[in-house]
Amino acid sequence: MRGQSVISRVVRVAAGVFGPGHLGELTQVVPFELVDAVLAETGRVRVQRRLRKLPLRVGVYFVLAMCMFPEVGYRLVWGKMTASLAGRSAVGPTAKALRDLRRRVGDAPVRALFEVVSGPLARPVTPGVRFGRYRTVSFDGCSSLKAPDTDQNRVWLDRPAHGGYPQLGVMTLVETGTRALVGAVFGPRPWARPHTRSGSCIF
Repeated sequence: MRGQSVISRVVRVAAGVFGPGHLGELTQVVPFELVDAVLAETGRVRVQRRLRKLPLRVGVYFVLAMCMFPEVGYRLVWGKMTASLAGRSAVGPTAKALRDLRRRVGDAPVRALFEVVSGPLARPVTPGVRFGRYRTVSFDGCSSLKAPDTDQNRVWLDRPAHGGYPQLGVMTLVETGTRALVGAVFGPRPWARPHTRSGSCIF
């Protein structure tokens, strides 16, 4: 029609039933090419010597989904992540298969992915991100995350004096104004005993 134009573009998606767009918002925020790149960079592709029903790429998205829904089990997280795959012959893995998938992924690809996507997002004109010529950030620590009660964790994290599970400490650095995560560390909690502490700084 006169006065109208059509714009078309090609969108690349991963092959198979687990292509982007079928795993919720995760594949919109974290493209499959980026996941494949960190898997190759960290050498995890060698772990996957044959095509599996649960490939490592899907495992990375599953680990991210677990962080979004920490209060539910493996099967429920998987159900939320693949809710739009109904009728597409998606596998229905057992909790053990999902646990094994998480272990196959390991921590190195997730750490590499975090290093790529973390960092400040504000532009110079974004309100609330500067104090004069300084960029403002906030830090916050949490010391209430429970870790499995294993010998290794008890040596690393120490068991609380009152008993119970070993507790993991997390400290994060966030850009004010955008809430973009700039950095994070976890481990024993020397900075927050027994309470959580938070504050702000400029740099």
